[in-house]
Amino acid sequence: MPNQPVVSHEEWTAARKELLRKEKDFTKARDRLSRERRALPWEKVEKSYVFEGPRGRATLGDLFAGKSQLVVYHFMFDPAWDAGCKLCSFWADNFERNVIHLRHRDVQLVAVSRAPLPKLKAYRKRMGWSFDWYSSSRTDFNFDFQVSCTPEQVAKGKTLYNYEETEAGGESPGVSVFFKDAGGTIFHTYSCYARGLDILNTAYNYLDLVPKGRDEQQLPWPMAWVRRRDSYEDELPAKGKRRKAAGRRSTGRRAPSGRRRRA
Repeated sequence: MPNQPVVSHEEWTAARKELLRKEKDFTKARDRLSRERRALPWEKVEKSYVFEGPRGRATLGDLFAGKSQLVVYHFMFDPAWDAGCKLCSFWADNFERNVIHLRHRDVQLVAVSRAPLPKLKAYRKRMGWSFDWYSSSRTDFNFDFQVSCTPEQVAKGKTLYNYEETEAGGESPGVSVFFKDAGGTIFHTYSCYARGLDILNTAYNYLDLVPKGRDEQQLPWPMAWVRRRDSYEDELPAKGKRRKAAGRRSTGRRAPSGRRRRA
């Protein structure tokens, strides 16, 4: 912990009010930025995408489920992996219970990954999630929205991510937003990646309030502490710990970490 000064209530209140002034400035700046985000021009989605989902084959238009606005969380789950990315799982835990609230504001939120549907179903059940999750394994959706690398990009060692050329790294996280008009035409209105996703993680917003903050400075990389919700050792019952240890010995496999988030 830093060596923080300890002051009287009057001094603390004065310092807090000064910070409050800055927080209000930030809130107003964020409101302006949100208006600019909504004012971005749109691009028409010309390509047809067909996904595999909980109710069978579904087009991109079907993913809206009767709403005019769609948020897609690009969940890192390579077809070769046995489990979804633990970092994307952290983000999914933060939006899982909000899906129903978004539906009542004309917004449908779904996850999309390249892994085959049976793997998505099994992992969704393991995590106890209820949001709709679609497999894009038979489409170019992940490649077109720059969250998966093509074999050619891997061979070249370069790809586009967060609107700039970077090292090819397999799977990456992101969020994309779409609008469907009354005639069924679909438009891509927004996408964000990397640190742009931080604001969508409620747990991180709470950590930013407490004295230690995210407390990640001494870690090998910022999110090295994150585990899947069923994998924090001190949260497991004794039997679960023994089963988990036995599973590690029997499989010898290590869970994928996916691309590290960066600014």
